[in-house]
Amino acid sequence: MRVDINLATHPYEDVRRFWVRWGGALLGLGLLTLLLVYSALAGWLTARQDHGLIRQCQAQIAARDAEKRKAEALLNLAENRTTRDRSQFLNDLFQRKAFSWTKVFEDLERVMPPRLHVVSIRPEMAPDHQLEIKLVVAGESRDRALELVRRMEGSQRFQQTQIQQESAAPTGQTAGDKVQFEISAFYVPEVDSAGKRGAP
Repeated sequence: MRVDINLATHPYEDVRRFWVRWGGALLGLGLLTLLLVYSALAGWLTARQDHGLIRQCQAQIAARDAEKRKAEALLNLAENRTTRDRSQFLNDLFQRKAFSWTKVFEDLERVMPPRLHVVSIRPEMAPDHQLEIKLVVAGESRDRALELVRRMEGSQRFQQTQIQQESAAPTGQTAGDKVQFEISAFYVPEVDSAGKRGAP
């Protein structure tokens, strides 16, 4: 039997080498595809669980809000107004009592830059029951007050620190005082391991 092979029209191809080279690449792409599909499915399942938890938390929040509305309606009844007012007064009193001048001055001492000093300090209870501190400080330059604001913002004890007013220091104050600033900040007292604020 005679077989004629024309290599010019049918060039020889090494199929085995082709599959070894490209088959490995295809296998790698297949594994990568499977990995991506698995990752997408795992993310989808996790997202479903997260959505379930979110719905559960939203239901709990709605239930608590309903309880709060019922309690407020009960307290707003005419026969309960005295108890409500007394309760609010006592809560405000306890929060004021928790204010520690010693701790505030220790915390201020940590952040106070040199050649700047406190002229006056006044704590106030904000409507949302946060303790707001109003400071009047005096020093030789505006840069010292800006440094104090930066340090207070970096501290864990003071939040939302702002310069409310800037003016020339009144005559008769400490020598070297050229400017005076009114600064406000919310004070966050330190909480001990038992969940109680530091003693005054």
